[in-house]
Amino acid sequence: MILTVLLGIGCFAALVALVMVIVNLAQYHPAPEVTGPDQAAGQGQAADEPLVSVCIPARNEEANIEQCVRSLLAGNHKWLEVLVYNDQSTDRTGEILARLAAEDPRVKAVPTLALQDGWNGKQFGCQQAGNFATGSWLLFTDADVRFAPDAIARTLAAAAASKADLVSTFPRQDTVTVGEKLVIPLIHFILLSYLPIPRMRTTNDPAACAGCGQFLFVRSEAWRAAGGHAAFKDSMHDGIKLPRAVRKAGLKTDLFDGTELCRVRMYNGFGATWRGFAKNAFEGLGSVTLLVVITIMHMLGHVLPWLVVVLALLGAAASPLLDAAGLGGLAGAFTQTQLALAISAVVAATLERAMLAARFQQSLLSVVLHPVGITLMTLIQWHSLILAKTGRRSWRGRTQVAAAG
Repeated sequence: MILTVLLGIGCFAALVALVMVIVNLAQYHPAPEVTGPDQAAGQGQAADEPLVSVCIPARNEEANIEQCVRSLLAGNHKWLEVLVYNDQSTDRTGEILARLAAEDPRVKAVPTLALQDGWNGKQFGCQQAGNFATGSWLLFTDADVRFAPDAIARTLAAAAASKADLVSTFPRQDTVTVGEKLVIPLIHFILLSYLPIPRMRTTNDPAACAGCGQFLFVRSEAWRAAGGHAAFKDSMHDGIKLPRAVRKAGLKTDLFDGTELCRVRMYNGFGATWRGFAKNAFEGLGSVTLLVVITIMHMLGHVLPWLVVVLALLGAAASPLLDAAGLGGLAGAFTQTQLALAISAVVAATLERAMLAARFQQSLLSVVLHPVGITLMTLIQWHSLILAKTGRRSWRGRTQVAAAG
């Protein structure tokens, strides 16, 4: 029977994702702890304490920029410069930045230029900040990220431990509304279900890496060797593009668990979440073929089994409703094999999401309503495809025009 085959495929997909997550969680290590006295500003820079340039593109970020910058300045790694590119903001971003720069010489405003043709605004801002930087390491981040005091020091330790030229992490994602809780935790689900971290570390294949645009920590020489953000100037997915560019330059990238080191509320509400993910969800996949494959896997492995289980649980009590909907007899029409496959898939997906929720401090609502979140993410990915093909993606109010042809 067709349903049995579909449930078999779905069960296999859910079980593979569970195994992948178990393997990856064991390899996704937190940054090493850093011991020893802090180096106080003004006492001279130790040889093993490199200057870190934090690069922040900021467009209308009056609600975020001060908290972000102050969290960096309060850190125990004093040898840093915080470079903020004020991207023609029309709010109080410039005023706040000027005040912060006057208070602390480590804060510097990067000269603002007119956005050049062919550039996405964020990549242009990151490029200008990177050009202005003097540190041996660059941290590209967003204005809504907040940093723990030991974030920079432990990230340097993570880079040293992995001997990588670029390391990235996914900050702890703070979610408030139901829409945020359903969609945003799927970042970790997709990353750890489909990227085999052991293979990532044993190959330099650009396709076998990942990163997060909220936290890209890269050697300045590696950034320049990779072509900087100019290498993907029209992209809206620097989290994928910069690690790939670094690998194409023959250099190493890695991931670490920075849940304890930084946090962010990525979007405020479901509408902002949908728009934010839609701008680059398709670009993160890279092809229509992969989008189709992922859609089939998610529908069969993470939606269909839940529908079967729910219908089976309704049983005779819901038969009048099913009859009214033209689905009479469906609740009791499943074979034992079909129910066993569906239940196995549901258990596997629930266990996987529970593990991720516990590790990354995610809402239990995202676990309970997993199929709803998966359905929403699938719709967002297809909407993202439409936006990409029609040239209607936007970042901070700027719409990217589709390339000719």
